[in-house]
Amino acid sequence: MPFLTTDGAEIHYESAGTGEPVLFLHGLGSSTLDWELQFSAFSGRYRTIAIDARGSGKSRDLRKANGPFSVAEFASDAMAVLDHLGATPAHVVGLSMGGVIAFQMAVTRPQALHSMTIVNSAPAFEVRGVGAVATIWLRRIISRLFGPKGMARILAPKLFPAPEHESLRRQFIARMARNRRGAYIATQLAVLGWSVADRLETIEVPTLVVGAEHDYPFLANKQAWVQRMPRAEYVEIPDTHHALPIETPKPFNAVLGAFLARHASP
Repeated sequence: MPFLTTDGAEIHYESAGTGEPVLFLHGLGSSTLDWELQFSAFSGRYRTIAIDARGSGKSRDLRKANGPFSVAEFASDAMAVLDHLGATPAHVVGLSMGGVIAFQMAVTRPQALHSMTIVNSAPAFEVRGVGAVATIWLRRIISRLFGPKGMARILAPKLFPAPEHESLRRQFIARMARNRRGAYIATQLAVLGWSVADRLETIEVPTLVVGAEHDYPFLANKQAWVQRMPRAEYVEIPDTHHALPIETPKPFNAVLGAFLARHASP
């Protein structure tokens, strides 16, 4: 079980395969386990890498176990792992919070990225509007009262709503339950208010933005900011929800695979 100690944290990572590196970054409350089906699909052609963000999964902040954390720290940790593995530049794939980290990497150290794939995320998580504020406060209250497992029980039916998703709902709840309450809340707070929206025009890394047909409403306006990016394209996968790489791995892997193939080194 490999770990890298960097900037006061132990960062857990997984790596498999050989070839151009592809780094997978998970969403809030998740871990490297979310990318199992991508590892099996891509490790035959690429060097697949996944990390647990600081405070998530098996990764620990050794100085401040319950935060505060920052997106800048998450991005720095990801780049430290890539440097440690000699895996730059890398294709970086981020789901939800992982997309936030990827965006931060793209503005902080663009030379470390060969391409970027943003899945159901945004270049800013600034809470605006009565509905959005109410949703965020409700999630904070639930997380404090009932912990990550309680939050997972509420989110699971929204992420995996079909009857045939029962096993995915159980898996999601079990994995979220492994999070420490304080670290999970600190990770929530790290993302809120973060933004690189004013720097979109400067991001010249080839970018694929993947959206779900039934993503959260506050993430629905992806096409608007994609148009501001010099080398970005948008693909929407029908009949999918926020956790689409887990919900429908085959169509997601097909879209990602085609993008990676087009942007592979000669």
